[in-house]
Amino acid sequence: MEGNRPERSIVFVWFCGEEKGLLGSEYYSENPVFPLTSTVADINVDMIGRVDEKYKDNPDYIYVIGSDRLSTDLHKINEAANQKYTQLILDYTYNDEKDPNKFYYRSDHYNFAKKGIPSIFYFSGTHEDYHRTTDDIEKINFDKMAGIGRLIFHTLWELANRPERIVVDGVVK
Repeated sequence: MEGNRPERSIVFVWFCGEEKGLLGSEYYSENPVFPLTSTVADINVDMIGRVDEKYKDNPDYIYVIGSDRLSTDLHKINEAANQKYTQLILDYTYNDEKDPNKFYYRSDHYNFAKKGIPSIFYFSGTHEDYHRTTDDIEKINFDKMAGIGRLIFHTLWELANRPERIVVDGVVK
């Protein structure tokens, strides 16, 4: 960290068209700038600054979706980063394959997961402004977002500096 660069490249991509059918991530996954065979993992960060009803009294949580579906390594790295650096509540409710919301299949990471790339989706849940024009910046809990950002950074940093790729030991569904 201390001003050092990671061993692997990190690519930041912002997609458009998620609500219309994951259009941007689908296009990139079909026409990548960098070969998908060189992509170690996909980290999807979407809507991490709000608090849902379940955690209205404790904003120090994040829903983690998909971390264990294709790579137990990815799941363990995220768990270890959380334990060491952030101690957030990691809620896997929406990772359940029987979850009726099917968030795993409805966000941009899925186009990478379909191609066998381990993916982790950080999501703070739904709220009264979810996917509405009333979801204004004034409603973001920036302290919550910063804590989640630290977890994401440490997970990403570990992935980018491991001597070997994480193992893909799950099955694409």
